Amino acid sequence: MNMALIYPMFQAAQTRQVLKKMDPNPPFMNTYKKLFNTQPSCSCDLVSEEECELPLIDLSLLHTENASRCKREIAAASLNWGFFQVVNHGISTELLDRARSEQVSLFRQPFENKCKDFSADAYRKTIEELAASLSSLAHLLARVLAEGLGGDAAYFEDNCNRETCYLRLNRYPPCPVPGGLFGLIPHTDSDFLTILCQDQVGGLQLMKDGRWITVKPNPSALVVNIGDLFQAWSNGVYKSVEHRVISNPNQERFSVAYFMCPSYDSIIQSQAETAIYRRFSFREFRQQVQEDVKLIGYKVGLSRFLV
Repeated sequence: MNMALIYPMFQAAQTRQVLKKMDPNPPFMNTYKKLFNTQPSCSCDLVSEEECELPLIDLSLLHTENASRCKREIAAASLNWGFFQVVNHGISTELLDRARSEQVSLFRQPFENKCKDFSADAYRKTIEELAASLSSLAHLLARVLAEGLGGDAAYFEDNCNRETCYLRLNRYPPCPVPGGLFGLIPHTDSDFLTILCQDQVGGLQLMKDGRWITVKPNPSALVVNIGDLFQAWSNGVYKSVEHRVISNPNQERFSVAYFMCPSYDSIIQSQAETAIYRRFSFREFRQQVQEDVKLIGYKVGLSRFLV
């Protein structure tokens, strides 16, 4: 062997090993590259027919003489869309930017590091601050929605707290598969409501009038959507709408989602005289969802709880 070639070959191997250790992604491509390359293009309807801007609600109006109109707009969006955007929501841009910066830094750590136990001290304080702010916003919106039904707004203070609600940090890597894949499969949320902080990459789609439409990102707004529990609690007035995330072929996508959930023992029950859904606990709902996913491969949801 030409000895002059040994060092460059060894150096290249070392470089590959170093890059592998620095890679923030799970070793999907190493394991599944052949499978990816042999799969036909996805035949799913991943391309929506149109891009839309969700109903936009200025929450600062709640502190003015236009408060009643603002509340009606929130209720109308929850009825007609199941989704809406809020601006002037009381969460500072500085906090949202700081949380996004720390989220990106966390996800871009080498995958080997993320597989180990590591201290959350570097980012937990910011995330807790964001969670507290989103919790306050979620309770504000829940009170408005409950009042729109003539319901008991105190229910949410009594049943949804920092021990039952949670924050999820998401990263959607670029999709290497021709034809695209779901970053998140079509689903509804198993909570009362969800608040989403997303970047400008886009990819969120929702079902509206029987077709998928793409939500146009708004850098100034947070996205709010109604969950299954609010649909049941409102006796079907507020809609829990199916939605999904489509992977971007070239860019990674980051988002933070806050889920407003009750304790497992909380009872979900409409106060309407003629209820669409039977009375059930959140524990029962979650168990039914998990059983359905295990047995048939997907969530059935509220139709399991019809009267």
